[in-house]
Amino acid sequence: MLPATSKLCAAISYRHLRNMTGLRRQAAVAISQELSRLARRSTGPSTWIHQVRRRSSLLSSRLEEKPFSEMEMSYIKQGEEALQKSLSILGDQDGWKTETVVDNGDKVLSKVLPDVGKVFRLEVVVDQPLDAVYGELVDNMEQMGDWNPNVQEVKILQKIGKDTVITHEKAAAPPGNIVGPRDFVSVRCSKRRGSTCVLAGMATKFSAMPEQEGFIRAENGPTCMILRPLPGSPSQTKLTWLLSIDLKVSFGCRHFQAEVGSKFHSKAVSAPLQGWLPKTIINQVLSQTQVDFANHLREHLARTC
Repeated sequence: MLPATSKLCAAISYRHLRNMTGLRRQAAVAISQELSRLARRSTGPSTWIHQVRRRSSLLSSRLEEKPFSEMEMSYIKQGEEALQKSLSILGDQDGWKTETVVDNGDKVLSKVLPDVGKVFRLEVVVDQPLDAVYGELVDNMEQMGDWNPNVQEVKILQKIGKDTVITHEKAAAPPGNIVGPRDFVSVRCSKRRGSTCVLAGMATKFSAMPEQEGFIRAENGPTCMILRPLPGSPSQTKLTWLLSIDLKVSFGCRHFQAEVGSKFHSKAVSAPLQGWLPKTIINQVLSQTQVDFANHLREHLARTC
């Protein structure tokens, strides 16, 4: 049996046979059977045989996996790029300026990047263990609209492997309808390594979800959330949220004065508008959205956990 198995393994080493899934599966099965026979005959310890058998079983299971298409691989790559770029931005501690500080310790920082624009960084502590927070943000992603008033709907359009999903998100219009209804199509990548979880994403194109009537297709990314147990207090979670978003805002002067002029009293409002919504208003909306998110998440977890 062993010589035959060796010949079979030698056969799949040739390039023109290497892609024959059936032959590779046959080789894996043959190796497993031969190792089982050797293990039964052996009178002494056979740790190495069991180790190799385990690896051959893993090989067999990998051979059964459905290969990703070229398009799916491109989405996986986009998700990985969003993750790496987000971590790079958060890893650079220079240049962050304070936007908002709340009495409970929540704070929003910001900085301007040459190739991205203005990004926002929320830092909060949630009084729930990491698994509970991770479950709501990843496993129960589509229920986010039930507890976050700023979200109208989150829908998973496609799952790719265990780490990547394509989503469609509809944002609820803020009070006064300052920026109007927006929607997003995003690729999201989630990675969990030990006690650290990273949820990253960025805008993408998905042919099955064209632009929707009544919504302006905005773009986000790179964006991510990092979850870690609070040092010395594993029942609490440190959440850091990097937000980078292009709302595609271009309101006319008269429209802006009618919709917003009576609600905000700042130098930005009295300044020449030139047909655009001032960035100060946009920044205020985005930083407040992050603070509101933390509060809504806490309230929801307090009810459900």
